[in-house]
Amino acid sequence: MQILAKCPRCGQVLQLSPAAADRRIRCPRCYGLFSVPGPAHLKKAVRVIKNARGRLYVDQNGNIYG
Repeated sequence: MQILAKCPRCGQVLQLSPAAADRRIRCPRCYGLFSVPGPAHLKKAVRVIKNARGRLYVDQNGNIYG
């Protein structure tokens, strides 16, 4: 599974491993820091992941999209 996180500063979409959940990530484009939601926020995405073909998009507010 991959987590797709969008940098709130520049809009760059990053492909992250599950290990990045609940951590702060530095964007390689603008070097801004942003938080990737943790497993508690990702639990509600379990239903979506089958339809998402192994990819999730999570914004900084914890909203999850497949």
